[in-house]
Amino acid sequence: MESTFSSPAEAALEREAGVPGLPTPLADLDRVYELERIVGFVRDLGCQRVALQFPDQLLGDAGAVAARLEETTGSKMFILGDTAYGSCCVDVLGAEQAGAQALVHFGPACLSPPARPLPVAFVLGQRPVSLELCAKAFEAQNPDPKAPLVLLSEPACAHALEALATLLRPRYLDLLVSSPAFPLPVGSLSPEPKPLERFGRRFPLAPGRRLEEYGAFYVGGSEASPDPDLDPDLSRLLLGWAPGQPFSSCCPDTGHTQDEGVRAEKLRARRRYLVERARDARVVGLLAGTLGVAQHREALAHLRNLTQAAGKRSYVLALGRPTPAKLANFPEVDVFVLLACPLGTLAPHPSSSFFRPVLAPCELEAACNPAWPPPGLAPHLTHYADLLPGSPFHVPLPPPESELWDAPDVSLITGDLRPPPAWKLPDDPGCSALTPRPQLELVESSPAALFLSSRSWQGLEPRLGQTPVTEAVSGRRGIAIAYEDEGSS
Repeated sequence: MESTFSSPAEAALEREAGVPGLPTPLADLDRVYELERIVGFVRDLGCQRVALQFPDQLLGDAGAVAARLEETTGSKMFILGDTAYGSCCVDVLGAEQAGAQALVHFGPACLSPPARPLPVAFVLGQRPVSLELCAKAFEAQNPDPKAPLVLLSEPACAHALEALATLLRPRYLDLLVSSPAFPLPVGSLSPEPKPLERFGRRFPLAPGRRLEEYGAFYVGGSEASPDPDLDPDLSRLLLGWAPGQPFSSCCPDTGHTQDEGVRAEKLRARRRYLVERARDARVVGLLAGTLGVAQHREALAHLRNLTQAAGKRSYVLALGRPTPAKLANFPEVDVFVLLACPLGTLAPHPSSSFFRPVLAPCELEAACNPAWPPPGLAPHLTHYADLLPGSPFHVPLPPPESELWDAPDVSLITGDLRPPPAWKLPDDPGCSALTPRPQLELVESSPAALFLSSRSWQGLEPRLGQTPVTEAVSGRRGIAIAYEDEGSS
């Protein structure tokens, strides 16, 4: 039963650790992993125990990096090489188990705030960027020098955006440079004016300006994998960016550009289809996809309230990383909602292999909240924290007497008229007579029982009173591979 609903312990030892990267030469460790900055981070805090979190592709350098840091700082280093959900989130639980006083995260990161206060330093890496090729590609893709544009990049290319902007600013007058939204050090004051934080980045907008006014130029990706589904960071940008604004990407190695408008529309169409599936669903499975990101408990309670208000049943499932084999054990669930960080929610997984679709929290909000979306909102919110009270994007549920609950709704998948929520009882003050029922009826049943009643085969039939009574007889002896009454072959 262990392997049915959770991954067995042996799977962690037998699992392929992704695509192993080439070991970094020892002479380049200081530059690639920014060890000088990390040494200053550890010494400033005075930590004696530090956790080092590596993704699978960087585990080959983990031992050398830990040895170099221990030799320089004198502190004890612990390597966190396998996380329960995703390597992009800070594994505060693993750091606490090791008794670490601080954590250093290497590789791509979602930059989501951790659930528990812990000093964290991020090392995103420094991928080489051909500035001249990218500048020429930018000018060819955006001939209007007055158009408002934002420079974006994958995390490993963020170090080159300011240098790229220096080459472009003599010609382009309204150019904005984004930067990773690293958490502020403990006790530090936020800058004034506070920049806008979206998509794990900070945007220094001028007063009165809105991000929806800007087009985007993204530096990152590779020509070998042009599919945006392979890059959850680019996927959340394409989904959340204003549909009417241009969005193009550029390979930092070759300067090859591509208009992302068509792929963005395909991603939005896929998300709209998932919203329709959620509206048709009667049973929703809420997958706990993170335990280390802040406000995950509040988000889980919010999603449960959504499903209850929409007349749906919800079940909370804690299964670790979702796999088709795990989710196939719950055939009565119509859709699953993965509650994880933005990159974990959009992480590539073969949708065709899952028995039921896996949604993001924003899609469940759009399906269950009739007041969603408010005017002027971006088409897709990538972080569940944007749906909670206190966020500028939070939309409260309408009161029960609101007419929004009575609006006719037709499924775009089945073509049937969707019934109102189960709690929305008909209210007719002119009718006060009681209608007798000819027989007792089962008003409510569990989703599992309803699903079982709809199946053609429901298990062994008892057939009580229909089977003739006979004396007990001796059955076959032996094991299935060789019964005693079978001849030897």
